[in-house]
Amino acid sequence: MHFSQGILTTPHGDFSFVHPWVLFGLLGLPLLAWLRGRFGGSPGVLFSSTSLVLKLGQPRRARSGSLLAALIYGAMALFIIALARPQLGQTLQHIKASGIDIMLVLDVSGSMSTEDYTIGNQPASRLEAVKRVTEQFIEGRPNDRIGIIAFAGRPYLVSPITLDHEWLIQNLDRVQLGLVEDGTAIGSALAAAAARLKKSTAKTKLIVLLTDGSNNAGKVMPLTAAEATQALGIRIYTVGAGSNGPVSVPVKDQFGRVFYKQVIFDFDEKLLQDIATIGKGRYFRAADSTSLDKTFKEIDKLEKSKIEIEKNVNNQDFFWWFVALGTLLLLAEMVLSQSYFRKIP
Repeated sequence: MHFSQGILTTPHGDFSFVHPWVLFGLLGLPLLAWLRGRFGGSPGVLFSSTSLVLKLGQPRRARSGSLLAALIYGAMALFIIALARPQLGQTLQHIKASGIDIMLVLDVSGSMSTEDYTIGNQPASRLEAVKRVTEQFIEGRPNDRIGIIAFAGRPYLVSPITLDHEWLIQNLDRVQLGLVEDGTAIGSALAAAAARLKKSTAKTKLIVLLTDGSNNAGKVMPLTAAEATQALGIRIYTVGAGSNGPVSVPVKDQFGRVFYKQVIFDFDEKLLQDIATIGKGRYFRAADSTSLDKTFKEIDKLEKSKIEIEKNVNNQDFFWWFVALGTLLLLAEMVLSQSYFRKIP
C-alpha cells in the first residue's frame, strides 16, 4: 500500500482568546469614565472664587487630568484583554492519503474522430470529449497515482503511473489520432495496462478502459487479458463511447479538403460488459457528452481514496505583552502625576 503524504502548515495561525467573555469588561470602561467625570471626588482645597487660583497653573496643563485618566483607562483596558488570554495559534496538519493506482486506457483509433459529442454546445470528436473529461477526472484525484495508455492497432505508453498530474495532463494533451497503425487492440491494451500495475504495491488498483469499437487487432484476446488482469487483483471499469447507428466522420480528400460521410462502426457492447464482469468492475455506456461526464463522475465516486488528517495546534500566550504595556501606562501615570502634572494637595 503506498501513501502520498502532504503537510499543510499555517505559520502565523489564528489570533484568539481563551476567555473571550472577559472582553465584555471593556464595555464598562466608558461608563466608568463618564461616572468619574460627572461625580468626581471632592476638591482638596476650597476657594470662595476660582479667580484666586487662576494664575497658579499654566494653561497648557489644563488637560493634564484628561491625559492621566486616559493612561489609567488604557491600562485597565490592557489588563482586561490580558485576562481574556490572547493566543496566537500555529496549526500543523499532517495529511496522509491512502492512494489508488489507476491506468487509463484510451482508444485512439480512427473512429474516435467521429463528431457525435459536444463541448460548449459545439460539435466535438469523441477523442476531444474523452480528453476533456479525463483531464477533469485526473484533477479531481490529487492523491492517486495515474498513468495513461493509448491504443489503436497496438497500445503505446502515454505516461507511466505518476503523482505529477500536471505533467500527466501535458502528455494527455499530446494524444492524437494516427500515431500508430489503425485498429482496435482491446486485449493488447488491457495486457499492457496490467503489466504496468503488476508491480504496484497499492491496495487498490484499477483499469479504466474506454473504447468505441470491437477488438480487431492485437495478439491477446480481450477476455483472456481480463482474466489475467483480475488474477493480479486489478479491477476493470469499461466505458463504451459514442452513439449507435450511422455517424458522421470527417474525411479528407486528396486536396486536403474535409467532408463528412455517414459510417456505421462495429461496436461490441457485450464484450465490454463481459470484461467488466470478469474484472469485478462495472460497464458504462457513454453515448453523448452528458453521459460521458456522468460516467467518469460515477467512477470517481465508486473509487475514493482514504484520507486521514492529523491536526496539531500549538498555541502561544501573549497576555504578558498586554500586562507589560498596561503596567508601563500605570507607571507613566504615576510619574507624570507626581512631577510634570503634580496636583495641588
